[in-house]
Amino acid sequence: MVSSLFQDHPAPESKEPAHATAAMATLAFAVRRRDPELVGPAAPTPRETKRLSEIDDQDTLRGHVSFALVYRARVMDDDDVAPVHPAGVIRRALGEVLVHYYPLAGRLREAEGRKLVVDCSGEGVMFVEADADVRLEELEGAGLRPPFPCMDQLLFDVEGSGGVLNCPLLLIQVTRLLCGGFIFALRLNHTMCDAIGIVQFMNAVAELARGLPAPTVAPAWSRELLEARNPPMASFPHREFDLIPPPAPPAGDMVMRSFIFGPSDLAAIKKHLPPLVRDKATTFEALAAYLWCARTAALEVPQGEEARLVIIANFRAFVELGLPGGYYGNACVPLAALADAAALRGGGSLADAVALVRRAKAAVTAEYVRSTVDVLVLRGRPFLALQNLFVVSDNRHAGFHRVDFGWGEPVYGGPADTVFGVTFLVPVKDRDGEDAITVPIVLPRPAMERFAAEMESLCKA
Repeated sequence: MVSSLFQDHPAPESKEPAHATAAMATLAFAVRRRDPELVGPAAPTPRETKRLSEIDDQDTLRGHVSFALVYRARVMDDDDVAPVHPAGVIRRALGEVLVHYYPLAGRLREAEGRKLVVDCSGEGVMFVEADADVRLEELEGAGLRPPFPCMDQLLFDVEGSGGVLNCPLLLIQVTRLLCGGFIFALRLNHTMCDAIGIVQFMNAVAELARGLPAPTVAPAWSRELLEARNPPMASFPHREFDLIPPPAPPAGDMVMRSFIFGPSDLAAIKKHLPPLVRDKATTFEALAAYLWCARTAALEVPQGEEARLVIIANFRAFVELGLPGGYYGNACVPLAALADAAALRGGGSLADAVALVRRAKAAVTAEYVRSTVDVLVLRGRPFLALQNLFVVSDNRHAGFHRVDFGWGEPVYGGPADTVFGVTFLVPVKDRDGEDAITVPIVLPRPAMERFAAEMESLCKA
């Protein structure tokens, strides 16, 4: 999961049906919001200051990411006498969960040397209750994929809530639909959690909303485990943080589309690979490599320029690092694959791209993580190198699509938007009800037309 590395170019022009090749008409509707409120912990919590880890504190993560979870109407029980507004249920559970996750109710401050710390002030998270004049069926007809229609109204940017420092760390809006379903939208200060961490928090809220007395997973802070060594010593080159001048902003209007890859599409991609590569390539490796090649071609990156693919790798499984169960901070590192743009745009390049993706994945070890922590300190918390950068973050296993507040699992659960240079793999169902992957992409309009044409040719194949 990566925050806004670039200027966000909103592009609410269309959402795509299966295979993402035709634009839908924009769906418009009214949203009525109550006044925003701060929801704090329901019981007293410690007043203290907590340091973020070096992984949390990198400049790349000093921004916000947004998610949307879309739910059908609750099936009424015999004991139910009237429909329940989900906002009231979630607001109550949120206050109770913040007793356990009290740092999220605080505010970020900068200590000496720009070090981020959380002032555990208990001020609360921003919460908005709303109703929308639209039914879930209409949203499904428009395509439940980023960019969502009227997203700026379904997650309203409350004045004074959008900063990284001295602002609420979470903004949550619960919007009830005419049919009784609802949308749970959340904006997260990315320095506090990665995808797995914020899903852990949302699951805790969901458990208490369903009546459990306490979260089944106890939260763990433990950010001190990801501090730099003394002295810090980088043991890998870390090309993802190359010190190169930032590129000029892309020219032209930016558009966003979501592309859906069902089983037949993924099989068609793998058919482009030699048998020995095909048999070993994972879905992630094949799809990330394919997207990297197609995007490089669509942007017409010149020969001789380096194209950069950065994948985001979760490192919770490395026991040497000692992260406890329930750790909800950022526990991912970026891994770079680099290639001459001409090689990615040439015929027969997919197998080479897959090999580069696999090699990048294989590089992550506990020592690589420690080296990343050290290089972040040695280089002053750098941004990722932005030149010809394409970041792919796999959200398929984060669990957004399993969060159940008592209305069942969401129809869609995952990122609500993205920016140029960053995409996510999100689990969805295709039109046949089969497991599929949706991939939101932002590109300049001419490049998007070329990219969409490549997707269309894949579907025909």
